[in-house]
Amino acid sequence: MFDFSLAVVHHLAVFSLLAIVVAELSMVRRGMDAATVATVARIDLGYGALAAIALAVGLVRAVYAAKGWYFYSHNGFFWTKIAAFVVIGLLSVPPTLKFIQWRKLQHVPQDAQVDAVRKYLWAELVLFALLPLCAAGMARGYWQFQ
Repeated sequence: MFDFSLAVVHHLAVFSLLAIVVAELSMVRRGMDAATVATVARIDLGYGALAAIALAVGLVRAVYAAKGWYFYSHNGFFWTKIAAFVVIGLLSVPPTLKFIQWRKLQHVPQDAQVDAVRKYLWAELVLFALLPLCAAGMARGYWQFQ
């Protein structure tokens, strides 16, 4: 039951992260107003919290759950998934900083600023596609090495 519970929490956190990126992408548009900026900034706080939960629960699963650390640490899909997650996290930093700046200054962003943030959000979204691909390969023991 421990392994199952961790898997459920991990999957819900990751799917919620994806939903937040999609929500941000739909809200961050040219001509957005101060109220939308405030909403996106609040949603983005949840993104950070969920990312921490997804990472923490995922690591607990890898170390303590059914398959154990040896299985995951010797799997190329596991390391690719971790790398993709880290890159997604790094790509989320510039938008987060902009959301904080816009909200703090009660600033309506210029079109060029919105366009720049949307590029980061699209990049995050594209990389999210790697996560389930890697998870499926990893769970089946593909790309194991010694």
